[in-house]
Amino acid sequence: MSERAGPPARTRLRDAKASLLRHWARLVPAALAHAQADYPREACGLLLKQGRKVSYLPCRNAAALQTGKDSFQLHPQDWAAAEDAGVVLAVVHSHPDDDAHPSPYDIGACTRSGLPWFIVSWPGAAWRLQWPEPLPLVGRAFAHGVVDCYSLVRDYYAQLGLVLPDFERADDWWVETPDRQPANLYRDNFAAAGFVDLGQAAPQLHDVLLMRVASRVENHAAVYVGPDPAMPGTAPRILQHLHGRLSGHDIWGGEWQRRTSAVLRHTSLLN
Repeated sequence: MSERAGPPARTRLRDAKASLLRHWARLVPAALAHAQADYPREACGLLLKQGRKVSYLPCRNAAALQTGKDSFQLHPQDWAAAEDAGVVLAVVHSHPDDDAHPSPYDIGACTRSGLPWFIVSWPGAAWRLQWPEPLPLVGRAFAHGVVDCYSLVRDYYAQLGLVLPDFERADDWWVETPDRQPANLYRDNFAAAGFVDLGQAAPQLHDVLLMRVASRVENHAAVYVGPDPAMPGTAPRILQHLHGRLSGHDIWGGEWQRRTSAVLRHTSLLN
C-alpha cells in the first residue's frame, strides 16, 4: 500500500500564514507598545516560539544607536540569543511617522532573511505582513546592501545553479573622504566568489563586468547577457541595477562599455 501524500505546498503555505496571523493578532499590542516606547527610532523584535508558546521578543536596534530613526538592524546578540532560546517565526519592525507599507529595503531584506516580516506604523498603529518572495531579475527596486547591483549578480547566478557568497556592504563604501580611503569590495572579493579576472577580454554570456560610476574604484557590476534572443542580430545587452532605477537591460556599448574596467568569468564557465 502506498503512503498518502501530504498536503500540497500551496496548502501548507496557506496554513502556515493562518497560524502565524493567529499568533500575531494576540501579540500586536506588545509590538505597538514597543514601537511607542522606541519612537521616534525604529523598533525591532522577533516572534519567538518556545515549545508551544509564541511570544513577542523586543530587541535592540543596532542601527538606530548609530544613525538615528530611519533604519534598523536587529542586534546580532539578540538574534543569536533568540535562536538559542527557541524558533524565530518572524521579524517585526516599526515605521515611525510613516505607514506600514514595506520599503524596497524591507522587501529585499525580507526575502534574504527567508522569514515573514511584520511592519507596524507608529503613531498610526497599523500593520502589514510581508512574506518572503523571489525578486524578479528585471523591475526590482534598488536598496543598497540588500537589493543592489551585487544582489542582482547573485540572483542571476543562482538561476544558473551557482551560489555566490554575500558580502557586507556599508553605504558609500567606494567614497573617498579626507580621513578614509575608499574600500575596493569587488576587487577584494571576486576571487572568493569564484571568479577570475580576464582584463579587457571580449565578454561572453554570463560574464560579470566591473565598472566605475563616479568613483575611482570599481563600484558597480553588471552581467553580460548578449543580444536579445527574440531579436537576432541586435546589439549585446547587460543586465544591471543602478541606484534610483529599477533593474533592467541596457545596451552594452558607448557609455557602459567605456566604464567597463574588467571582465570576470566564473571558474565553472571557463573553457
